[in-house]
Amino acid sequence: MRTDATDRPAIIFGLQPGASVTSDMKPLFNGIEEEQIPSATREIDVADVVQRAYQSALSSRLSVGIANDGNRFIVHYKNLKEDKPLFDEVITDRQQLRDLGSNAARLVKGIPFKGITYKGKETR
Repeated sequence: MRTDATDRPAIIFGLQPGASVTSDMKPLFNGIEEEQIPSATREIDVADVVQRAYQSALSSRLSVGIANDGNRFIVHYKNLKEDKPLFDEVITDRQQLRDLGSNAARLVKGIPFKGITYKGKETR
């Protein structure tokens, strides 16, 4: 994961100004990395987590953005409506977070998503 705002193709993780990536978020970035897609962080000055994820997707040359608010994680794609993210999930364990990162990368690659169980239901 890069922490600069270069114009290199990457999935952008949008952080609120002054925030930083915590060690609890590492599985997300590991999931992206295992799919061999680069990621980077960027400060996005938007309070709403869904809008921040969407703005991250718009700033990504790969068209995919991620943002979080506590344990709520949003994966957005620039061609979706701003208020309709691809994934809007409350993550309860490290494996779910890793799989969410992997699925964000799989969106870039155009391959099927991993099945993940969120809130008692499986997604693909």
